[in-house]
Amino acid sequence: QVQLVESGGGLVQAGNSLRLSCAASGRTAGNYAMGWFRQAPGKEREFVAGVSWSGTGTYYADSVKGRFAISRDNAKNMVYLQMNSLKPEDTAVYYCAAVQTTSGYIIVVRSGQYSYWGQGTQVTVSS
Repeated sequence: QVQLVESGGGLVQAGNSLRLSCAASGRTAGNYAMGWFRQAPGKEREFVAGVSWSGTGTYYADSVKGRFAISRDNAKNMVYLQMNSLKPEDTAVYYCAAVQTTSGYIIVVRSGQYSYWGQGTQVTVSS
């Protein structure tokens, strides 16, 4: 089992930045691809960003490309989401997710392929 705990959410004004963190614990040995998803009220959960275990591969939703950056520190079992130029439409609960992969270079985009999820952290962007 892998446990994931997100932190760093909050209330910010549009145009500002936040950095979300995701701490992984438990059986973290192995190639785990990581991802960030978000869910706004009344909407389905959507993919935001993903990173391979190696950290060399990243992928972003079009809506956040150029504004958000995902990174990881495997030595610390941490994954981060740097969010810049935030917009009110970025308001959502943000979730960290993990899945073990056969290669350290795989990025996973589909939420249904992830095995482990955190509880989420609220991000609210005011206009």
